[in-house]
This record gives sequence, structure tokens and C-alpha cells, in this order.
Amino acid sequence: MNRIDKHNYYLDICETVLERGTCLRRNFAAIIVKNDEIMATGYTGAPRGRKNCSDIGHCKREELNVPRGTRYEICRSVHAEQNAIISARRHDMIGSTLYLVGKEYNTGELVKNASPCTLCKRFIINAGIENVIIRDTNTFYREVEVKEWIENDDSLTDDISY
Repeated sequence: MNRIDKHNYYLDICETVLERGTCLRRNFAAIIVKNDEIMATGYTGAPRGRKNCSDIGHCKREELNVPRGTRYEICRSVHAEQNAIISARRHDMIGSTLYLVGKEYNTGELVKNASPCTLCKRFIINAGIENVIIRDTNTFYREVEVKEWIENDDSLTDDISY
């Protein structure tokens, strides 16, 4: 019997969580795991009580043809990583792993070169999360050690993601 490895197990759960996303551009899901226990989940969507893009039927960034990784201030959504982090206690996140999966809304394909945006990287660092595992294909993923972001802090101001 071939069992799925732990990283793909959690990434598969992430793919289910992202089905709750409400973005009309691309949806992401994040799961924070510590000691083989899910501490929190999050997906892309408007703040509680506000209408989602899927409710109003349009995406402002898409309408304005805003390039990926720019002009987040006009987006209605809170990122998946942020939603997961605000749903967990910091004590539970210290030393944890965050799993991240993104899919394009129009095609359902995995987001190519997915990575947390610079603001989400700051949240992840402050939360005490140790590793980020990002799905690249249905069975392959890449792992990032958060300490790399801390050691190379220029990368927290100039990268394009989401």
C-alpha cells in the first residue's frame, strides 16, 4: 500500500479549503500545522461582514488589469495566510509549518511560482512560523525556510507574488 506523504496530505487538505475562496482572480488556502495537528486554516475572501467579489460579481483589480503582485490596496480580499494567522494563537504557530496552495479562478490550474506576498511574509515571520510548503504541481511542492526571508530581508520589499 502506498501512503501519501505528509506534505501532500496537508496540501490536499489545502486544496479543499481553497474551494471556499471568493476571489474572482485566484484563490489560495493556507493551513498552519504543528506537531501533526492543524492549528488553523484560511482562504482568500473579504473581511467578515463585507461582500466578497463573488457576491458582487466583479474583481476591481481584474477590471483595471492590475498586474499580479501589485496594488493590493484596491483588493477586497484578505489573503489566505493572513486569515489562517489571525485564526490561531501565536503560541501554537511558533515552530509550525504553513502549507499554501493557489489556483487560478478561470482555469482551475495551480498558480505558477506561487509565493506569499511581501506583507504575508511579514505576518508569517512575526507569527513564528518556521517553514512554508507551497504546492507547485499535483504531487510536487517546494519548501521555504522562513529564516531565509529574515536573513535576506531585502526580499521583503521587492518581490512579486500572488
